[in-house]
Amino acid sequence: VGATVEVNGMAMYYEVSGQGDPLIVLHGAYMNIPAMGAILPRLAETHTVYAIEFQGHGRTPDIDRPITYPNLADDVAGFMDALGIEKADIFGYSMGAATGLRLAIEHPEKVDRLVAASVAYDTSGWQPAFVEFIPQMVPELFVGTPMEEEWKKLAPNPNGFRAVVEKLIALEHEPMAWEAEVKALEVPVLIIAGDADVSTLEHNVALFRLLGGGGMGDMGAPLPASRLAVLPATSHTAVINQVDLLHGFIEPFLQGETPAGFMTP
Repeated sequence: VGATVEVNGMAMYYEVSGQGDPLIVLHGAYMNIPAMGAILPRLAETHTVYAIEFQGHGRTPDIDRPITYPNLADDVAGFMDALGIEKADIFGYSMGAATGLRLAIEHPEKVDRLVAASVAYDTSGWQPAFVEFIPQMVPELFVGTPMEEEWKKLAPNPNGFRAVVEKLIALEHEPMAWEAEVKALEVPVLIIAGDADVSTLEHNVALFRLLGGGGMGDMGAPLPASRLAVLPATSHTAVINQVDLLHGFIEPFLQGETPAGFMTP
């Protein structure tokens, strides 16, 4: 079921499906709810899924404000307040994952568990090829392409694509240095990455270690609440399409289930 709600000066579009504990899904840059694909109905089998569309994406209009991670996180918090959702699990992909991380930092009381797919907590974590590409990003790489035609199909203002692109390019230049804030998190986080993702494998391991992971199990101490999953032969844009693998990682994490070893009593 689709609807809009007033959040921070914009009519934010969202869809609700399924039954169960609330799970808020946050899409990536240049995406929308349909672009998140078949993982949504799978998650809706056991959760009430609230999928939102960010500022300037899908059916949510752009407004006179930069697109930044703090702004996006405040939008999610405002969305939860508007719908009376006190606390929820969060699943974010790419830009949505960084927004989820920012939400957990700034509004930890609103986040039960966070699934962050294809994320970084510091600009030093991006692949060198992506870092080299950022200065070359100009609107002309996107404007007038099939990406714009897809965007126009849902946009309230079909002429506003360039303005959104300019804001998303500016987002790539925003400073990101969240190590101390991430280390202080108490919210359990499932990190999901492709082995050929936009963030390096080393960065994902560093993120896992910041959250208390990376030690040896089977030594008597319980495993950390956070987890790390790496998808094989998977680039950044291929992460969201691997529904069975994603669901196999996400659902046990949200349920608090831990795989049993042969040494488990």
